[in-house]
Amino acid sequence: MTPHIQAASAGGGDGVAGIVLADLGLLLVTAFVFAVLAKRLRQPAVLGEIVAGIALGPSLLGLLPGHLTEVLFPPAARPYLTVLSQLGLVLFMFGVGYELRFSRLRGVGKQVLAVSFASVALPFAFGAGLALLLYPWLDRHELQVGGPLGPALFLGAAMSITAFPVLARIVTERGIQHSKLGTVALASAAVQDFLAWCVLAVVVAVVTVGGPGPLGRIALGSAVFVLGLVYLVRPALKWLLAPQRKWAGSKLAVHTVLLAGLLACAWTTDLIGLHVVFGAFLFGAVVPRQPVAARAPEVTARIEQMSLLLLPVFFTVTGLSVDLGTLGMRGMVIVLAVIAVACVSKFAGAAGAARLTGAGGRRSVALGILLNTRGLTELVILNVGLSLGVLDTRLFTAMVIMAVVTTLMTGPLLSRLRPQRDRGALDAAEPPDAVAVPAVPDVPDDAPDEEDTVRAA
Repeated sequence: MTPHIQAASAGGGDGVAGIVLADLGLLLVTAFVFAVLAKRLRQPAVLGEIVAGIALGPSLLGLLPGHLTEVLFPPAARPYLTVLSQLGLVLFMFGVGYELRFSRLRGVGKQVLAVSFASVALPFAFGAGLALLLYPWLDRHELQVGGPLGPALFLGAAMSITAFPVLARIVTERGIQHSKLGTVALASAAVQDFLAWCVLAVVVAVVTVGGPGPLGRIALGSAVFVLGLVYLVRPALKWLLAPQRKWAGSKLAVHTVLLAGLLACAWTTDLIGLHVVFGAFLFGAVVPRQPVAARAPEVTARIEQMSLLLLPVFFTVTGLSVDLGTLGMRGMVIVLAVIAVACVSKFAGAAGAARLTGAGGRRSVALGILLNTRGLTELVILNVGLSLGVLDTRLFTAMVIMAVVTTLMTGPLLSRLRPQRDRGALDAAEPPDAVAVPAVPDVPDDAPDEEDTVRAA
């Protein structure tokens, strides 16, 4: 152990606080540099930040002389970094829930439902099957669950996800958000992410309990929590944020209510037996948008900025668990198998369902490419699995590599399929019987028959 690490371990709270603050500065600078490089390579900035987190771990920085990863991120500082990463995560998940709306799905037709269900069901089945095949190669000492059921269910759920934030950025940067392709892609990603989070909640409940009794208690607690959010918390928020309240004009009051609510909900789902991300996500989903947008629209932007400040910590904590040097021959086989299964199953589910519901060949292929994007959302799920002990380090590393590769390939493949000079050709080439997917305007929160409890981030 180096003297720096010994000092950090024994130097008390002030010494550790200084190291954590220095680490935060290092993480922000590194994430910024890699994000700029990613943009120059025509990739989303978040991909650069993910790669930066991996680079600071044992996969790159740890290969250099002097044990730099251990020196910069000593064991005494890592628990504090983990707490900060979880805070950034729940802030991010609040934004995911806040921006996801069922109102955007009205009128988009059967194509969205078909693409959504197929691009969740097929990757789930293929991922679970792959986990069963790979189970004999997993390190049983790192797993905290007995038998292959936990890894199979979790790998299936992880395979079925699409990273909506990254997908939305790609679609917007290419100017196709109002086209048939962009509308179907965004709406399908919203539906399938909601389905995937529901599936993940069930999987977490299954792998964390020892029998039907505890599982029933988690299910009952989750149901009570959701009902409480819909029928108690949402009306209470509407009352608190109503314009006639004397504090309605205070942006600080709105900020305090939202932050306190999302943290309390994150704690509640952790208490129930689920992960903290579910509470933050569901709270964001039930927050009434109209009063927040009318009284303090910048509050949600501030929360997003806070999450962006802390997400590099999350990427680095993730990167500390990724070690490419320990993969070996079996690990490389696992990486190739994971990438192949993830790409083929997601593409086949999305493109096949789109083709069967009337989309043209090129638009079906483009949908398959877009919905194969994983990115940040995948890392969130993988960290849940690692904390539950349903993934070993090697499989976790393979899944992180898959998340980076699938995100990296989306832009170039879409450009190859849809060159800049042919902008709009995918939509113009649709056959007459293709399903039309008009853009749907936002509907106010208090409109009759409108449910906005799920939103797209």
